[in-house]
Amino acid sequence: MHVTVVITCYNYGPFLAGCLRSVLAQTYAAFDVVVVDDGSTDDSAEVVSPFLADPRVRYYYQSNKGQAAAKNVGIVMARGDVVAFLDADDVWMPDKLATQMPLFERAEVGVVYSGIGLIDQEGQAIPFDGPTGYWQYRRGRVTKWLAFDNFVPFSSSMVRRRLFDEHGRFDERLRMGIDWDLWLRLSMSTEFDFVPARLVQYRRGHALQMSKDWDGRVAAADTIFRRFLDAHPDALTSAELRRVRLYNACSRADGYRAASLNRSTALLMRAVRMAPWSTTPYRGLLRNARALVQRVHHLGHA
Repeated sequence: MHVTVVITCYNYGPFLAGCLRSVLAQTYAAFDVVVVDDGSTDDSAEVVSPFLADPRVRYYYQSNKGQAAAKNVGIVMARGDVVAFLDADDVWMPDKLATQMPLFERAEVGVVYSGIGLIDQEGQAIPFDGPTGYWQYRRGRVTKWLAFDNFVPFSSSMVRRRLFDEHGRFDERLRMGIDWDLWLRLSMSTEFDFVPARLVQYRRGHALQMSKDWDGRVAAADTIFRRFLDAHPDALTSAELRRVRLYNACSRADGYRAASLNRSTALLMRAVRMAPWSTTPYRGLLRNARALVQRVHHLGHA
């Protein structure tokens, strides 16, 4: 089977050469590469230029239209049976494609992903214990688990190309959460599988990454999930939906703790009303109380 690797780039020139080298070093031979430059104003075009001597590499420049539009262009340009995605600041291990491709031998599998490691801006390893809690790698029909959280590392993901024809590509109306939206939709009709090995080095913490806009992420997640349930009202049982809503309230409370204790506490109180027997929201309230004490103590010594 042939693979098209779609790399999208917006002002990621400092990392793009390393990203491309990691793809061209793959031990799996049957692949080509499409680099979609989404209106970069840095030296991305110059960085790509030497790689175009390799007939496997194509480069497409467009005015800035957003990450979803850029990825969709890559899908349209894909020649392979499978589309593999890679963000331009991440890098692959040499056996990444060779390790994941055999999982597509099962016709039921439409999405394959892998474990990840973390690196910093300079490419140095960051300690990472792996997924915990509800965020665990899952296989098979995974809709009920995706409803809790997006556990598919994007730069490890590979998708049968025909699924885009059957179920659509990335939603260009969304600014965030475009991959989670796609995985939810695909999960209704295909199986997911994974390789636990850390076949991708995900770069974290550099200034060029998308802003950690927590409010924006929450709003996007609500929109995505509401539209998904509207389209698939029977995707989750009522009990599963209650667990998802409890999880969302508690995890969002954790996210808001540093910025707004009032908002965090309000979410946790909502969780208590939803599930008064669950210990999770009470533990969150205790963490909020400790955070409040620390802030008062800090103000007293300021």
